[in-house]
Amino acid sequence: MNLTTDSLQGHEGWRWSLPQGDSVFVAQQGAQVLSWQAGGRELLYLSPTSACDGTTAIRGGIPVCFPQFNQRGTLPKHGFARNMAWRLLNEQSQGLQKFFELSDNAQTQALWPFQFKAQLQVLLGPQSLKIQLSVQNLGHQTLHFTGALHTYFAVSHIDQVSLHGQAHQAEWNAVNDTHQACPGQLSFKTEFDRVYDVATEKLPTWVLHDGHEQLHISQSDAWGQSVVWNPGAEKCSQLTDMPALGYQRMLCVEAARVTSSIQVPPSQKWEAWQQLTV
Repeated sequence: MNLTTDSLQGHEGWRWSLPQGDSVFVAQQGAQVLSWQAGGRELLYLSPTSACDGTTAIRGGIPVCFPQFNQRGTLPKHGFARNMAWRLLNEQSQGLQKFFELSDNAQTQALWPFQFKAQLQVLLGPQSLKIQLSVQNLGHQTLHFTGALHTYFAVSHIDQVSLHGQAHQAEWNAVNDTHQACPGQLSFKTEFDRVYDVATEKLPTWVLHDGHEQLHISQSDAWGQSVVWNPGAEKCSQLTDMPALGYQRMLCVEAARVTSSIQVPPSQKWEAWQQLTV
């Protein structure tokens, strides 16, 4: 395992790898994982036309959405954490796991007047990647927030992909605002934006099938929900930071809390993870 400073599509950050070749790249902006290679394959999608100015949201990888999911509140879309520079905690980042930190400052206080410390732990293993987000309340008021690990998976073609898991769990279709039970096998022929109440007693939470390849996706109970998203052809054509056919090469499967807030009392800490295994 070696840690080096590097850049990817204009984004400055850090890369480390295993002797067998598996590697991960984390950008300083947002502590956003932009690349995970395992078994000779790139598993994450990063848009080739994504912004790279250091403050605009990066389209792809694993964005950390905090302290707000999407536009469900008064903050910028998906919060501010993904737009800010995080620091690498050298003293804690030993071996295969690295820690990144974002603490409240004048910029965050102007948007969200709370004292906090957020840490992201990135653990690279043989054909596996685990991302854990923790939020510590450093103030005197209870923190209320929503968020996600908004993981973009690279796929061969969306028409060849199916996602398995969470049969009979509650499903909210955000495209047409309808509710039903999850059928247990999902396919993607048009715009897809759904939120699932997740049962994590049996892991993995989801299995992504892409031709002959499988990827197991697990998440901790603390999230409570998953979001599955693909913009489809029409919406993708309206995204300025993604090729018109980019939707064919990606699928988001997110560990999330969307419809109810996470609450962290003073001096307490909340943490939750998503793990990916080939």
